[in-house]
Formats: sequence, C-alpha cells, structure tokens
Amino acid sequence: MIRQCLAASLLVLSSTSLMAAECAVTVDSTDQMRFSTDNIVVDKSCKQFTVNLNHTGTMPATVMGHNLVISTAADQQGVVTEGMSAGAANQYVKAGDTRVIAHTKVIGGGEKDSVTFDTSKLKEGENYTFYCTFPGHVALMKGTLVFK
Repeated sequence: MIRQCLAASLLVLSSTSLMAAECAVTVDSTDQMRFSTDNIVVDKSCKQFTVNLNHTGTMPATVMGHNLVISTAADQQGVVTEGMSAGAANQYVKAGDTRVIAHTKVIGGGEKDSVTFDTSKLKEGENYTFYCTFPGHVALMKGTLVFK
C-alpha cells in the first residue's frame, strides 16, 4: 500500500512539472537578418515571460546589430519609425515609449541579451508582434507573439 501511494505521488509530481508552462523562449538572430522563429507563444499562466536573444553571426552591432522589440501589431510601424530617430545610443527604441511592451538591447555577433516582462501587459485576443528595430531589419526580422 505504501509503495503504491509513493508511486502515485511520484507520478503526479513528475507529470506536474511536465505540464508546467514554459515561461521563456530563446530566439537566435543571424548575419542574414533572420530570427530563428516567426512565432512566440506566451502561456497565460505565466506571470512573467523571458525572451533570450542570441546573435549567432559574427558581424558587430554597428554593422549587423539586432534587438527584439514587442508591441501590438498596430503599433509596430510607429515604434520602428520613432526608434530609428532615437538612434543607436537608445537601442533604436524611443525612450519611454509606452507602446513597447519589452525590448532587448542591440547586440552584435556572438552576443546575448534577455528581457523579462510582466505578462499582465498582454491581453488574450490582441495581435502582438516582435521585430528588430535596427534600421531596415524589420522587413525580414519579425514574427507574431500570441498570448493564450
């Protein structure tokens, strides 16, 4: 009887950890202006979510830098346009831009950065996107972020 209870308890504990939401994602970026994914799913059970950005290329940030910015799809163009005006010193993100849910810094080849944000900033059913605001990169470096 004790053995059966112990076995049942271990089974429940192991399946609970398997069913836990993944509250982080790693996205690689390249010298060919690509992200390794075009879709990020944030589980609504996550209180916080972390995006880890890796630049797997070799070119420096001044030439082929990448960041990852998250906003609503409707806000993307404005964030990108104003980010270019903000310049490299501001990571190509306008300071204090409330449309930006989260963003990493601009990184070059071999570098990494991450950002963790509170998922209470997201609403189920809203259209979100992630993209690179380094000048000219958004045409190829973008994807959807889904909160469900």
